[in-house]
Amino acid sequence: MSILLSALAALQIRYQAWRQRQQAYAELAQLDDRSLADIGISRSEIPYVLAHPAPSRAPSWAKTSRHSHAH
Repeated sequence: MSILLSALAALQIRYQAWRQRQQAYAELAQLDDRSLADIGISRSEIPYVLAHPAPSRAPSWAKTSRHSHAH
């Protein structure tokens, strides 16, 4: 039973990380090109930045997601 609970917990973490990425994408997509340039990315880089956050600035959900993929 603990294997099932572990799998459900892992799924919940992955779902939460996905939702946070979707929210971040929506927020970044609403910015104009100048605002995006101010934070150092272009519109075409939004998906890449969200999929590959820099370790030094990665939000906690990205670090958790990356850690769970290591297993």
